[in-house]
Amino acid sequence: MQAPADIKPFDGRFVYGKHYFACRVYFEDTDFSGIVYHANYLRYMERARSDMLRLLDMDQGAAYDSGEGVYAVVDLTMKYLLPAKLNDDLVVVSTVETLRAASVIIDQKIIRGPDQITSASVHAAFLTPAGRPRRQPKAWTQAFASVMNQTDTK
Repeated sequence: MQAPADIKPFDGRFVYGKHYFACRVYFEDTDFSGIVYHANYLRYMERARSDMLRLLDMDQGAAYDSGEGVYAVVDLTMKYLLPAKLNDDLVVVSTVETLRAASVIIDQKIIRGPDQITSASVHAAFLTPAGRPRRQPKAWTQAFASVMNQTDTK
């Protein structure tokens, strides 16, 4: 059996330089009380960052396989503001804040409607397969710069 061709995973999207990625809280994401287990917020954010890179045409798998390198989180600061609960519809909003030669800092927020659930600052370094810092591919820094320069003109 094959699924219909139009059934595909959800794609996030960029709006004025911010990446939006929707997700839902499932039973497996929660503890016995129906509140999202703290580590799962990191999973939502990781999925959003991976989707953001994919939309920017950054193929981490190919970069790693070719020996060029891969991103690794080297620092993370996170604040839990409100609990997310079973069946909540959440949106992860990711913004590229700082771009350096060998790293990027991405601010991420998880929102539920008008409420902010969490905030995080994620510092990802581009590393060789041996784990040493390396300059990011030029096309990747250009892609990050392009979304950093988009603003809402309203």
